[in-house]
Amino acid sequence: MAVEEPLEIRAGRKPICVVMRTPGHDQELAAGFLLTEGFIRGAQDVSGIRPLMRKENCNIINVSLNSSGRGVPSRGIMVSSSCGICGKASIDAVHLRFPPITDAPGVKAGDLMALPEKLRKEQAAFARTGGLHAAALFTIEGDLVVVREDAGRHNAVDKVVGHALMAKRLPLDRHILMVSGRASFEIVQKALAARIPVVAAVSAPSSLAAEFAEQSGLALIGFLREGRLNVYSHPERVTH
Repeated sequence: MAVEEPLEIRAGRKPICVVMRTPGHDQELAAGFLLTEGFIRGAQDVSGIRPLMRKENCNIINVSLNSSGRGVPSRGIMVSSSCGICGKASIDAVHLRFPPITDAPGVKAGDLMALPEKLRKEQAAFARTGGLHAAALFTIEGDLVVVREDAGRHNAVDKVVGHALMAKRLPLDRHILMVSGRASFEIVQKALAARIPVVAAVSAPSSLAAEFAEQSGLALIGFLREGRLNVYSHPERVTH
C-alpha cells in the first residue's frame, strides 16, 4: 500500500501547517509548498532546509528564511472546494500575489499527446501500489525534467515545484505541468505561482480551474489520453 504520514512544515521554526504526504523528497515538498502558498518568492529567500526531530509521530522539516524573505504571513491563498468563498474572490485573492502570465509560448498538440506515456513510464510507485498521484514537469518541447509521486495530488505538484526551486530553475515560463488525475483550482494556482504557462491533466478540470486558467494566462488541457485532448483555456496557444 502507499504510505501516508504527517509532515509538519515550519518556516523560521514557526509552524505553518501539517500535510499528510507520502514520505520522500520532503525538502522539495516544503520548498514547493512555501512558494506556491506565497510565503517565499524563490530560492533567494531560503537559506536552508533541514529535518528536525520527530514529534508525536509527526516528521518536522524547517525552512530557514534569509533577510530577503517575505516573512510568514497568514494563510489565505488556497481555497478548497468545501469553502464558501465565491470563485471570483478566490481568483482575485491569488492574483494579488501571483499576477497573470501575459507572455506565454505556444505548445504543439503532438508534443502534448506524447506526455501521458512518458509520465506512465516514470510512475514506479504507482505501478507497485496503485495508490499514488503523479505530477511531472516537462519542457515546452515535451522533454521530461522531473516526476514526483504522492498520496496527495497537491503534494506531488509541490514536490515538482520544490525540485525546480532548489535547482534554481525558476521561473518555469517555458515548461508544462502534467498531473495524473484531474486539474483542480489549487493545482492551476500552484502552476501560476511557479509561472508554468501550460497545465495538462489526464482527467477533467473543474469549472473554477478552467475559469482561473483563462484569467491567469494559462493554457489548460484536460482528458489528455488515448491520442486526444480537450483545451479549456487559451486554445490559440495549442498548435498543430
